[in-house]
Parts: sequence; C-alpha cells; structure tokens
Amino acid sequence: MKNVLITGATGGIGSGLVSIFHKNGYNIFATGTNTEKLKSLKEKYNERLDCLKSDLLDKSQIERIVKTANEHFGTIHILINNAGITKDNLFIRMKDQEWNDVLNVNLNANYLLTKLVIKDMIKSKWGRVINISSDAAKLGNSGQANYVASKSAIEGITRTIANEVATRGITVNCVSPGFIKTDIIETINKDRLNSMLANVPIGRMGDINEVASAVFFLSSEESSYITGQVLRVNGGLTM
Repeated sequence: MKNVLITGATGGIGSGLVSIFHKNGYNIFATGTNTEKLKSLKEKYNERLDCLKSDLLDKSQIERIVKTANEHFGTIHILINNAGITKDNLFIRMKDQEWNDVLNVNLNANYLLTKLVIKDMIKSKWGRVINISSDAAKLGNSGQANYVASKSAIEGITRTIANEVATRGITVNCVSPGFIKTDIIETINKDRLNSMLANVPIGRMGDINEVASAVFFLSSEESSYITGQVLRVNGGLTM
C-alpha cells in the first residue's frame, strides 16, 4: 500500500484528489488551511487518512508536514503539490507582499516539500511527484504576474528535477488544468465566463474528477515512462 501526501486538500481539485486516491486504497496525508474542511475530510474518510492544518508560508510548518506524515504512514511514495493561492493585481500596482506571498506558497513551498520528500524516494528507488500548474502559465493572464510567474517556474523546475532523478525510479510531472468547475468559477461574471469558454474547443468546463484522474495516472506504474512533462487538462484551450 502506497502513501500519498496531498497539499491544498480542502480545495475543489484537492477534494477530487483525496477521493480518487482513497477509493483506490492509498494511505493519504492531507494538508490545507481550512480547519472545518479538514475535519470534514477526516469524518468522511475515517480510515487511511490523516490531516494537518498548515500554512505553507511558514518553513517550520512545511517541515512539520513531512515529519508528521512520516510518523503516521512511513515513507511518502507520492507527493502532489496542489496548494496554491492568488493575489491578483495589475503588475504596475502589485504590492511586494502580493508578489512574495504567491511565490512563496506556489513555488517555494513546493521546492521545500519536494526536497524533503524526494530524499526517501531516492533511497527507495521509487517515487512520484506531481505538481499542479495552470494554463495561466501559458496564457499570461492579465493581473496575475505573480501567479503566472509561480506556475511557469513550477513547470520549469519539474523538468530539471525529473532529469536529475530519472535513473532512480522517480518520475516528476505537471498537470496543468484549464477552466475547471470549482467554487471559484461561481464568482466569475456569466458573460465573461461564456466568453472564456468560447475559446475552449471542447466547449465546456472541465470536471474536478478529470483533473484528479490525470494526476492519478501520473502516480501509477503505468506512467513509469513519462517524466518531465506538462499534461494539460483543458479541453484544448492551449495546444
């Protein structure tokens, strides 16, 4: 039985990830910032799942995530760097704090977590790291210079780490979602949303489970010859 660490487990995509891995018999260590949602996860999946509230802006809490996960389940076999935040503003108006917070959560926390976890993967000669990127990295969304920079960097570092550990039985990949049906979609003006969807060749938003299934595949033995890749789950929005 393999152990998986999922960050951002209380968000829309995070909940889909917890569901698919639990359904397939994995041990799950889930982290997030929402105490009530973590409690709900624990109540829903009362076996093979443990949760920890964590702030990824705090290095000591990142270290505690890995330490606690190892204490609960042992070696982490699969790491899913799913947590991410946005603090949007036009570039010329962006505050240093907005830039730093987004880069620290979306990029630097991933760097620290991966570095801590991958050491045991190297010893075990098996591992999977899946980073969640975004089509914003390719589109360069207006008002999201910090977010776009963080996701573009994640795609780049994915390729480098994949190259460095490829001979150790470890694969490192990205999944890049497009427009996915999550709570945040409900906040978008309908006319603007329809205009955005007009650019999607498939003509609809994606489902959380479609993203989770892509991540699950990249965590499996069947994906063992795939590494350093960005899998875009976006209905053809970018090609």
